[in-house]
Amino acid sequence: MATTNPVPGNLSDATPPGRKTRLPLRLFLLAAALAGIGLGWFWQPLNSFAVTGASYAARVGCSCRFVGGRDLSDCRKDFEPGMELISLSQDVEARSVTARFPLLATQTATYREGAGCVLQPWTE
Repeated sequence: MATTNPVPGNLSDATPPGRKTRLPLRLFLLAAALAGIGLGWFWQPLNSFAVTGASYAARVGCSCRFVGGRDLSDCRKDFEPGMELISLSQDVEARSVTARFPLLATQTATYREGAGCVLQPWTE
């Protein structure tokens, strides 16, 4: 009479090759898809916040530098908390300050006599 219990070492009991590596790959693909959906969902608000933050930083940096006469590196003290990613650069001849939020937004403010620092028109 034949037994129904599998014999240890029988090839029919072995896991198919590559079967164990499929689960981590599937989990990675699922996580990547969810991250892509999340980024797509939050892209517009995130981009809007980046543009607003860069505009604020350019305006404050320009006023600090060309109205207040302070050094641009000292102007970072006037930033609100959470603006550490924004970088500032200046063009002394044009009397302007450009603020950049990496990969998302760039904004320039220019000093105009009698008007102070004015943001350049937004380009979309």
